[in-house]
Amino acid sequence: MSVRVLLLSAVADLSGMAGAAGQEVAHAPAEPVGAYALTAGRLWSVVGALVGLAGVVIGGLALARSARRAGDGGRRGAVAALVAGLVGAGVGGLVVAAADGGPGTGYGIVGGYVALAVGLVAVVLGGLVVARSRRTA
Repeated sequence: MSVRVLLLSAVADLSGMAGAAGQEVAHAPAEPVGAYALTAGRLWSVVGALVGLAGVVIGGLALARSARRAGDGGRRGAVAALVAGLVGAGVGGLVVAAADGGPGTGYGIVGGYVALAVGLVAVVLGGLVVARSRRTA
């Protein structure tokens, strides 16, 4: 059983659609969809990328704050960047793991990789701020 089938059956159980409808969704062929069609995979990859991007912005601001002054050094921002980065990378990883097709099939695999990369950048920025705040404390 693939990861995609497992995730879709879990979503089907939680949303109340069980039986044949859930199995049809789980075994849908990988056919190309329109370039501007917003599928579930593309939606989740965009959500992951936006959460990761928010983590990058928060981490950058916290890093700039930690360089300017002593004190907590942007530690709350660092923790927020770490959490947002982990969530963004996690969502991106789930999208990539659940995708059966390649680019253009509507599974959101390209956006999943973008979310993974942006989320990891946010984690690195948050880690830098935490390390800097420990050094000055």
